[in-house]
Amino acid sequence: MRLSTKGRYAVTSLTDLAVHESSGPVALADISARQGLSLSYLEQMFAQLRRHGLVTGVRGPGGGYRLARATTAISVAEVIAAVERSAPAPSPVPINANTQQCLTHDLWDELSAQIQHLLAGITLDELARV
Repeated sequence: MRLSTKGRYAVTSLTDLAVHESSGPVALADISARQGLSLSYLEQMFAQLRRHGLVTGVRGPGGGYRLARATTAISVAEVIAAVERSAPAPSPVPINANTQQCLTHDLWDELSAQIQHLLAGITLDELARV
């Protein structure tokens, strides 16, 4: 699993949305102001989140975004996967020409699997209640 700033911002933005959507659709400008994130960056990111079925847009006055599912049904891993490139995290390179794979390849694969498992078990509901 790839972990980057973009994934972190997506989780932060959707947690903000989860906290504030009880009063209606949440404008990206409001998330931008509260979280200190660029509005144009949020617009691009929310287009990806919408394509992955995590948010829905509401048009018109008072419009904005809502979560497409309950906060208990959206995991942190799913949010990160929606905005990260679909390619897996890069594998370690061989340490020399005679080595087929990095000596610690299995360690990094296991670590990636553990991170994926951990983040799949954390929902937006849990983050929004903190």
